[in-house]
Amino acid sequence: MQANLKSRFSYIILVVLILATDRISKSAIVAHYDLGEPAPIIDGVFNITYVQNAGVAFGILNTFSSPVKVLFLCLVAATAAVAVIVYSLRNDPRKRMLQGALAFILAGALGNLYDRIRYGFVIDFLEFHVRGYYWPSFNVADTSISIGVILLAWEMFRHETPDRA
Repeated sequence: MQANLKSRFSYIILVVLILATDRISKSAIVAHYDLGEPAPIIDGVFNITYVQNAGVAFGILNTFSSPVKVLFLCLVAATAAVAVIVYSLRNDPRKRMLQGALAFILAGALGNLYDRIRYGFVIDFLEFHVRGYYWPSFNVADTSISIGVILLAWEMFRHETPDRA
């Protein structure tokens, strides 16, 4: 077990660093920005806007109201985190791209799970827009999940071999 933990140390550090960045950034947003008030960073392109997302990615289910919604979303996130951990442990720690992708996904899932458990919503604040079209607000954890999914897809397609007839 100790050898297995040692071989995964860099991935554990990556998860911890992403989680720390997510928590610090969200804490700073809550402390320094008013809810819903955009603060332009790059005029006409990028704002910091503190949003409380009670839904899932891109605000899906944000308007759906149910006393069990938070519990359900926490269970989904926790199940996803456990699945990622199990998949990581069942694969060779020397598969750097795979393990890195899983670390990014795990960190993002845990970052948003923390928010749901603590607040009942996820703190989002990164807002991109062009000519009145706004991409839904997101955060460091969402970015981490997106990077992880892209790396995971790249890893999967990189090792896919075409059928030879």
